[in-house]
Amino acid sequence: MEGFAARPGGAFVPPHPTPRSPVVALFRALLEGEGDLLGLLPAEAYTMPIGPLGYSRRSIVVVNEPRLVRQVLVDADGIFPKSDLMVNALEPLIGDSIFVSSGATWKRQRQMMDPALTLMRVNRAFPCMEAGIEAAEATLAEAAASAGSFSLDLAMSHLTADIICRSVFSTSLQSRVAHEVFDAFTFFERSVAQVEIRRLIMDRAWTRIPQTQAVLDSCALIRRSLGELLDSHLDAGQRFDDIASAVVAAHDVDGRAFTREELIDQLGVLFLAGHETSASALTWVFYLLASRPDFVARLRAEVAAVCGDGPIGFEHTKRLVFTRNVFRETLRLYPPITFLPRVANEATRIGDYRVKRGALIMVAPWLLHRHRSYWTNPNAFDPDRFLPEREAEMTPGAYIPFGIGPRICAGAAFATVEAVLLIARLFRRFDFHLAEPQQVRPAARLTTRPARQIRMRVTAA
Repeated sequence: MEGFAARPGGAFVPPHPTPRSPVVALFRALLEGEGDLLGLLPAEAYTMPIGPLGYSRRSIVVVNEPRLVRQVLVDADGIFPKSDLMVNALEPLIGDSIFVSSGATWKRQRQMMDPALTLMRVNRAFPCMEAGIEAAEATLAEAAASAGSFSLDLAMSHLTADIICRSVFSTSLQSRVAHEVFDAFTFFERSVAQVEIRRLIMDRAWTRIPQTQAVLDSCALIRRSLGELLDSHLDAGQRFDDIASAVVAAHDVDGRAFTREELIDQLGVLFLAGHETSASALTWVFYLLASRPDFVARLRAEVAAVCGDGPIGFEHTKRLVFTRNVFRETLRLYPPITFLPRVANEATRIGDYRVKRGALIMVAPWLLHRHRSYWTNPNAFDPDRFLPEREAEMTPGAYIPFGIGPRICAGAAFATVEAVLLIARLFRRFDFHLAEPQQVRPAARLTTRPARQIRMRVTAA
């Protein structure tokens, strides 16, 4: 593992795995036994356009070339649905919801969900973001006064869960529920069988992997918490104008509504995707900026020039270019969804490459975003690479933090504005200090998170 360091020319290279040969990568991943899928990636995965990933009973194909990535993710012929490993892993948590379903089921759900997804328009959700950040500022002020350290991972999860809860359910998220959901999801992510590397290597395609009772219990706790939030919207005496109420009111072409369990499935996707992926990205943003005071100084200067001492409004977020580019570059280096796995439902070709039926097709934003052919200094943290004058350096299709195709993330604009507002407001008011910087390293399970929670201290700026 390489730590962050200043490189010749001023490049800042934050932690990333040191790629090994395929055999060494395989044995390292097996020996560490942490379910960290980054450990499976050999050095050649960062350079090849398409090819096999190591050695396994099941064919695993890495797709890195943007043209071929588009073929897989757009999937005009329906050959590459979400992988069976992902579907089986997430089923206890979000059922056969829009995130994992395919075919006619997905089309029905998408048609029903579209009106609710339009309510994620950023200008409508902006007050929810402001309210959530205001609550976070009060919490951070208390932390600054106490001078103690806190978990950055938990703080970002709590903040983004609160914002998405206000947006989806019109209520703030109570601290007890936030901690329970965070702890349960952290356990689920580390323990779910999708990331059991021995099974990934040894099992045949479509082998159903049983989940442990502890994993099922964590899913039940999360679903119970979501059910408590949902029930207020099912009360006939209550009226809301929010995302949850739009999902409750949704009907398909035959007039059928979602059942209560289906509602928990669909709202679970919005809630967990809306906060977990943002929390992952923002944890890395705060880590990176805490490591680079010079970037924080640039960010504050931009906020002062654009917003002065007054409130940061929706109209300002579009003009905070450096702040937005810090977020975009963080998504490049640490994409929240590390892998977008698909399965080949039939023998086919991806470009000229033959693919067996049942092959696991790995489109990996982590690899694409660090590919040696598409990026200059791919492991360096360089927000300015997204400036218009450097556009010629960009390879079209090599940056997909929100995916592409019909399943592209509907909350991309929401997440970007949320991040820009949050970064600008919190760094304008506070300084963040790493308590244990040498212990930080990335790990990929369901999302890209630090292998161990990052401890942080905060002081008034």
